[in-house]
Amino acid sequence: MTDRVVRMVFLGFGKYVRADRIYALEPILGEERGGGKRTLVWVEGIADPLVASRTERTVLQDMGEDASAQTSMLEDALALVEHLADDSERIGPLLARSIKAESGVDLSELGKKARELLEQTTHDGDDQSLF
Repeated sequence: MTDRVVRMVFLGFGKYVRADRIYALEPILGEERGGGKRTLVWVEGIADPLVASRTERTVLQDMGEDASAQTSMLEDALALVEHLADDSERIGPLLARSIKAESGVDLSELGKKARELLEQTTHDGDDQSLF
């Protein structure tokens, strides 16, 4: 037997799985994405994929995949942009005008630009499905 440490990967929603049992990741796109739903995770021994609130790159990073570490800053930026896009739709018009008057930040315009950026990152022309 080896003294190899088995890494646990946090999927969000209080779920953890062993890194060595994950065999496939699929980003959730379009209308299905949102509300904490980011990635489908296939785990050995579980028939249906688990829904993770984390992106596939973040899951890969936690699994120990070095290539994904380079994209963690981009993932953080995209997560911030997604929050801005969602919050800009929820915030009331009166509060948005107040913020614009105080700071000069137009949340409505920022939300639109954030939404455009998110669409570009999820619709990059490579919509091939693995399954």
